[in-house]
Amino acid sequence: MPIISIFFGIVIRMYHDDHPPPHIHASYQGFEAFIRLSDGEIIAGTLPKKAGRIVRQWVQDHEEALHANWQRGVNLLPMEMIPGADQDD
Repeated sequence: MPIISIFFGIVIRMYHDDHPPPHIHASYQGFEAFIRLSDGEIIAGTLPKKAGRIVRQWVQDHEEALHANWQRGVNLLPMEMIPGADQDD
């Protein structure tokens, strides 16, 4: 599964041709969660509260790029890296 971003020790992955709804997989210190792209909410799994807040905001800030990557995945095309929350202004 391609890594599309890493920030603050949080690894963000997205599968090619994954099941709906559009989502990412976030992992941090042994925790893993599926995060819905439309609103940044956890739909499965868990993250520590602070990591969850960071990921939720990052998803909201990069929603367009994430949806574009989701479409690349549906089309079995290479994913693009997305800047991490530690690089956002």
